[in-house]
Parts: sequence; structure tokens; C-alpha cells
Amino acid sequence: MNLGEAFRSAHDGLSAHKMRSGLTMLGIMFGVGAVIAMLAIGAGAARQAQSFIDRMGLRNILVRAKQLRPDELQAIRKKSLGVSLRDAEAVREAVPGVELVAPRVKIDPWKVQAGESRTDATVYGVSHRHTELVALPLSEGRFIDGLDEKEHAQVCVVGASVRRALFAYGPALGRRVKVNDLWCEVVGVVAETGAASSAADAASAGSPAREIYLPVTTAARKLEHEPLASPLDEILVRLSPSVSSRESAAVVKTLLDGLHGGADDYEIVVPEALLEQSRQTQRLFNIVMGCIAGISLLVGGIGIMNIMLASVLERTREIGVRRAIGADKGDICLQFLVESFSISALGGLAGVAIGVGIAQSVSFYAKWPTVVTVASIALAITVSLAVGVLSGLYPALRATKVQPIQALRYE
Repeated sequence: MNLGEAFRSAHDGLSAHKMRSGLTMLGIMFGVGAVIAMLAIGAGAARQAQSFIDRMGLRNILVRAKQLRPDELQAIRKKSLGVSLRDAEAVREAVPGVELVAPRVKIDPWKVQAGESRTDATVYGVSHRHTELVALPLSEGRFIDGLDEKEHAQVCVVGASVRRALFAYGPALGRRVKVNDLWCEVVGVVAETGAASSAADAASAGSPAREIYLPVTTAARKLEHEPLASPLDEILVRLSPSVSSRESAAVVKTLLDGLHGGADDYEIVVPEALLEQSRQTQRLFNIVMGCIAGISLLVGGIGIMNIMLASVLERTREIGVRRAIGADKGDICLQFLVESFSISALGGLAGVAIGVGIAQSVSFYAKWPTVVTVASIALAITVSLAVGVLSGLYPALRATKVQPIQALRYE
């Protein structure tokens, strides 16, 4: 028996028991589908985490104001004013290896309008060097400059969605936008492809399309704030390549502890440490999900072995006839191995469709990014084929041990 004849025999055997063959394939189908779906979800989470950390910048350190309860603020504000421009200046002057310091404050606007048009937006006061830390390509105009910041100028840069909501498709540059009670002139528009404004809001806001940027000095002095709130939300610090971010973070913490009188009203985020933690979490996720999917494939393999053993028993007389007319043990073994291989191959292909469908459904309904890669599909199919061959090996070897005379007498 050659390979082609073995596959034709397998096709005939599976076709003769369609229901049984289909049920046998279910274990492999769901196992392969689980492998692909889990890897797609994991890859999507890894890509999202990597993008999130890339926006933060591996050479950056973030000093962020902590969210405190009202009863805590009263006591803490007696020691510290919170994260402020004074902290930014101290870090710039005292910490070795600092290339750039960019303070940022977030405003919660209750009104954003231009003429009769209104919209919802997130408003940030940022440094004129903010774009050196975070990519914010402009489609029109310019970004805030050093003179705007120095003179507390009432100018702003708006996101693409804010521009459309307020000005439709008319000109935006030179128009005026009212943020709460402050009128600002639009000097620039962020392009659609811009990155999130900061690490703190990358996950929630996601895009600068619905954001407005003012000079940090203007936002701090001319817009209302909560009386006990921290003057700044965040200070981004970029380090030179030769400096260790973790060591610099320790220096920054020592410096700010002194400036804040020991008050625990800020936190330091080191993206490099977050990246390592993310990778460790991803490795653990892959191991756990791989084990779960592996159990599904193991169950599918046990199902194939069970059916193949039953098939050997049912076809004992056929085995005897074939041995009597000249088939050797290798032919008998090949016949049953190809049949188990065919079951796992068909189940694997159907499982690929199931896995891709699950990944797309998760992406569509749960709004969670998934990434189906060729490597994950190849891995799932390879494992399913290996399970099929290994599961069929014992039944095939058992079939070769059937004695021809006894098989011919078998009813």
C-alpha cells in the first residue's frame, strides 16, 4: 500500500462513519481553536502593553501626583503642596543625566465651546518641549512654543475630533475656543495618527484626537483648580542613554522626599521596570494558557485513540484478509496511522477557523485587541498533527499484531 492508497482508505473509513468521525474531531477542533485564541489574546495584550510603554518612553521617568482622599489631603498639604513646577526645576538642576523635564497638568473642563458649537474634550497644560517626549504630529499650524509658556499666552492646540466638532470643515487656525471661562486662540491641530498624550492617560484616552493642549503656565494660573489639588499631575523626565533609569529614579525619590517633607503624595513610574514586569506577566500568561489548551488537545488525542482502537476491533476481519493477500505489518500500520492523521488534520483545520473566529469576536465585542499570527496557526496545526499521529500509533501497532488466521475467523 502506497501513501495515496492509504489516504483513500482513510477517506472511505471516515466517510462510512461520518457522525463518529465528526465527534472524534471535536476534541482536536476545540483544542486547536483554544491554542490560537489564547495566543491571539496574549499577543494582543503584549502589543498593547508594548505600545503603552513605548509611549511612556524607556528612557523616561514619570513623577505623578497620587490620588488622595479628602481627609488625607488636609494633613498632607500642611507638609507639601504636591507635585509642582518647583519639583520640575529641582529635578532638572540636581539629578545627573537629565536631558529634558516636561511638566503636565490635566484640567477637567465643564465647558469647551467655539461660537455655538460645544464638545467634550480632555484639556492638558503641557511644556513647549512636550513633543520631544511624546509624538504629536500636526496637520495644521504649530505647537506651543517657549514664548507662549513664558508669557502665559492664551493659545491652544486641538485634536482632530475637537476641531471637527467645533469648526466642522472650516478653518481652525486663528479661531477662538473657550475652555471653561478662558478664551484661547487655536494655533495648531494634531493629526489623526498622533500618540496618546501621556502614559497616565494612554489607556483611558487612547488618542489625542479629543484633547486640547495649553501652555502649562497658562493652565496652572488662569484655569480654576481644586484648592487642595496638586498643581501638576505629572512630570516627564527624559534621561541620557548612559544613565540607569532605576538608579536615577532612586535619586529623584530622595530629592522629592526632601522637597515634600516626607509626604507620600506622589509616585514614580519607571517604564523600563514596567516593561520587564509586563514580559514576565506575558510569559506566565502564555504558560497557563498553553497548559489549558494542551489539556484540550490531550483530551482530543485520547478521543482519537479510543476511536482508532474501536476501528481496529471492528475491522479485524479486513486486516486478516489484507494480510492473507500479501499486505505486511508496515501496510497495516500505515493504514491506521494515516486515518488518525486525517482525523487530526481535518480537526486542526476546522480548529483554525474556530480560533480565528473567537479572536475576532473578542476583538469586536470586548474591544480587546487580538493578533492572530502565522506562527500561532503553524504551532497549533503542528501540535494537532503530532497528537493525531501519537494517538494513532498504539492502535496501529496493535493492528499489526493481529494474526491472519484468527482475523479471518473473526465475526
